[in-house]
Amino acid sequence: MENPLHPRKVKIAKLERMSSNVRLLRLEPIGKEFSVNKNGLVFNPGQFVLAGLWGYGEAPFGPASSPLERKFLEIGVRQAGNVTTALHRLKEGDEMTLRGPYGNGYPLDFFAGKDVVLITGGCGIPPIAALIEYIIAQRKSFGRVYLLYGALTSKDLLFRNRFSRWEKDIKVLLTVDKSTPDWKGHVGLVSELTREIDIKPRNTVAAMCGPGPMTKALENILRPLGISDRRIFVSEERKMSCGIGKCQHCTTGDKYVCLDGPVFHYDQVQGNWD
Repeated sequence: MENPLHPRKVKIAKLERMSSNVRLLRLEPIGKEFSVNKNGLVFNPGQFVLAGLWGYGEAPFGPASSPLERKFLEIGVRQAGNVTTALHRLKEGDEMTLRGPYGNGYPLDFFAGKDVVLITGGCGIPPIAALIEYIIAQRKSFGRVYLLYGALTSKDLLFRNRFSRWEKDIKVLLTVDKSTPDWKGHVGLVSELTREIDIKPRNTVAAMCGPGPMTKALENILRPLGISDRRIFVSEERKMSCGIGKCQHCTTGDKYVCLDGPVFHYDQVQGNWD
């Protein structure tokens, strides 16, 4: 059995600047391809990996690429601390480490056959992006799908080069907090985007990933739509060290984010936001 704490070497195959402080790293395995789980996926959307660099440490990231892709895995890295700053200094062709995936992702089998509302903000979109890629690959298995995504300004919207492709299969609803001359879309809260949603609440699920204040605001976003708490799945963000429930750094209430999450039913972690 493989050691779950043993990192593997990966190579940066491609770098993309998505905003002033976020870079997308495409990581290719050195040696054999990424292995797949019992569902034929490299990871379940919503799971996390620990990526790092010897001498600097590791940080958790939700993969943003398609979970069906075995030749590479993509992570969005926001420059915020020592580890992420070190990762931002890397170039194409450089090597780094990767381990995982860990935790529980979004319940794909439960989502099947239902309308899906995806909610995210700022840098919280990578796990949602992976879920979108999976939904598009299995499009006939889902009902109506909506993405509600907000950011500070239009330049802070990540994955902008994917929007036009996504819009062929799902409805993409965007908003920003601050208007700029280049922005012709909605300005305001994510909750205001729900006016453009047409769903059947009893056959709808919601998936969310974003900062604490946005998660706390879910009551204002989803309650008016009539979606029950047990059909709302939120991804909790915490600092990770081990990834397998040994270090106790990622507790939220009486749960470990790395083992019990990072995806939870809304009512399991309500009030335990960062």
